[in-house]
Amino acid sequence: MGVLRLLPIGPLMIEHRLIERMISLTKGRLERVREQKEVDPVFIDVAVDFFRTYADRCHHGKEENILFRDLAKKQLSEEHKKIMDELIEEHIYARKTVKTLEVSKENYVQGQKGALEDIINILKQLIDFYPIHIDKEDRHFFAPSMGYFSKKELDDMLQEFWEFDRKMIHEKYKEIVDNIKLVV
Repeated sequence: MGVLRLLPIGPLMIEHRLIERMISLTKGRLERVREQKEVDPVFIDVAVDFFRTYADRCHHGKEENILFRDLAKKQLSEEHKKIMDELIEEHIYARKTVKTLEVSKENYVQGQKGALEDIINILKQLIDFYPIHIDKEDRHFFAPSMGYFSKKELDDMLQEFWEFDRKMIHEKYKEIVDNIKLVV
């Protein structure tokens, strides 16, 4: 992956490997949930945070706010335009699915009937979704999309990716601190 590290798709593909690891762990947890007929709410919180912060805000954020933004200024082939539009819709689907997982976890903690089954179904959806989504990006979109840019544009985009990541961690923790309710 040496040459890819010099292209904007390099960091995106490296991020995919971590998302795949989380999917694998989630799959293992799902098997345990099915066997034990209970879920660890802390794991769901961790999963929601991972998918929301890392997969969506960090990873999809770079795709949508930088790569797709810049591709939208180019004369894309019909095929690439169609794939990019599909990827954007898939990101929206992932956000909604993670939000539903968060709500279902709260329902489970409150003892609502059917919440465990909802969590099982949502985890299965995420496990099924991400490998297909990642494959579409890695094998059918990322490499051809680089051909629309000059070397300078690619270098600038890669630099913008690093700046995006640098700022994101500060935004996340500022939001956490801003949302802490003082108990008096």
